Amino acid sequence: MAKPMTKTQLVAALAEETGSDKKSAAAALDGLIGIITREVSAGGAVTLPGVGKIYCRERPERMVRNPATGEQIKKPADKVVKMTIAKALKDSVNG
Repeated sequence: MAKPMTKTQLVAALAEETGSDKKSAAAALDGLIGIITREVSAGGAVTLPGVGKIYCRERPERMVRNPATGEQIKKPADKVVKMTIAKALKDSVNG
């Protein structure tokens, strides 16, 4: 498996792809991250065409086991961020 792309590498690739400078590409990326964070935190979802859908899901209260002691404890309900990958991206990876 290849190493994940860093933010610096992503900004450089975005700048090259759009024909802009790295400063404006970094600002666009930071803006996109801010919008996604704000929307998902508020309980909404964001669809990135060709990539997937990012959303927040609530998990109910449940019993979990402490691996160190084996003790069963009750974990309160919480929220988790999920992502569903778009079919187009799956097909491009497998095809």
